[in-house]
Amino acid sequence: MKNLFVSLFLLLLTLSVEAQPARQVVQVIVTPDHADWTYEKGQQPRFTIAVLRNYVPLEDVKVQYRIGPEKMEPWQEGSVTMKNGKAVVRAERSMEAGFLNCHASVVVDGKTYSSYATAGFSPETIPPTTTLPVDFLQFWADAKDELSKIPVKPVMTLLPELCTDKVDVYHVSIDNIKGKIYGVLCKPKAEGKYPAILNVPGAGVRPYKGYKPNTDKGVVTFQIGIHGIPVNLDPVVYTDLKDGALEGYQKVNFDDKDQNYYKRVYLGCVRAIDFIESLDCYDGTLAVTGNSQGGALSIVTAALDDRVDYLAAVYPALCDLTGYLHGRAGGWPHLFLDEFTNKSDKVENSKYYDVVNFARFVTVPGWYTWGYNDNICPPTSMYAAYNVIEAPKELHVFQETQHWLFPEQDQWRNDWLYQQLKK
Repeated sequence: MKNLFVSLFLLLLTLSVEAQPARQVVQVIVTPDHADWTYEKGQQPRFTIAVLRNYVPLEDVKVQYRIGPEKMEPWQEGSVTMKNGKAVVRAERSMEAGFLNCHASVVVDGKTYSSYATAGFSPETIPPTTTLPVDFLQFWADAKDELSKIPVKPVMTLLPELCTDKVDVYHVSIDNIKGKIYGVLCKPKAEGKYPAILNVPGAGVRPYKGYKPNTDKGVVTFQIGIHGIPVNLDPVVYTDLKDGALEGYQKVNFDDKDQNYYKRVYLGCVRAIDFIESLDCYDGTLAVTGNSQGGALSIVTAALDDRVDYLAAVYPALCDLTGYLHGRAGGWPHLFLDEFTNKSDKVENSKYYDVVNFARFVTVPGWYTWGYNDNICPPTSMYAAYNVIEAPKELHVFQETQHWLFPEQDQWRNDWLYQQLKK
């Protein structure tokens, strides 16, 4: 038994250093009793809780636990004392498709340590709560027509400090509705025609230095920012904007579908493809990929623009935003939880930007990945979008991951993209 707990702990050490929280003296490990953490509706999961210090399970430690649907109030709360290095808690049966979270915490030497695990119940049957506006397609057709009347006007500036012996790197500006889109282009120095990857960004305000996977193998990449500001400025500029003018941008103008912040963002992704298509070195084959907000934008872009051939979406945000209005988790940025956002006009207008409604119109092969423990983009919301996709698709679930990737996941994503682009 101790060897099992040690192995589980060592597995945690393989996580990405950038994303993984700092290691603590005491580790709490929560594990469902199904190897894939997945159950049929109506089944009763059991969660095993282990507490380790110096890789050794602690005895006679009291564990506080709470169990309930992700992001919702718990169904069960209680405490249990560790015996023989573990404690087992039975959860109530879930009669609906969705996810159930077991959170465990202990106090050791006056400090609280905690962790959680999430069990899925028939997740492949989770339906969306949002609905499709009757004029959804017309709204976006009109928006793209508006964009088409604006010249691209690309300006490319070589960034010698980022170039390599095989790849030239440029800072790029292009015209969008209401301003510009900025990004970083990486293209092979060798003459020839190459496929391309559009890399769309996660949430936040930051500089960029280019999307480098596969560039040395003969792939053009264009990594964009979404805020209409250059992406090669002093980092303090982005910090100031994040804490100032762009704070909470993801919730701006949700009461007006024509003024919603994401309208220019979604159209900016289309405009980025206009730029890629203008490159002499582009061979006409295109993939789009991104994480979180970028996962959302990957699905949106593939639905909006038939020039996309493949997409790879990592834990997509902005999925099934109305979930909280139906007693379950909604997607980031977690709208409709307070009086500021929980208004009928915002609810209705959110449907024009909800990834679920774009997912309905995806027609190209897609590679998707996320974890059951994601507390930023809850799996309920992501499955709600994934389940309506009728195009060829493959989902790679890494149950224990939260809002981060194993390095292997990222490599598999990049390998899949390369294999598709080089067909």
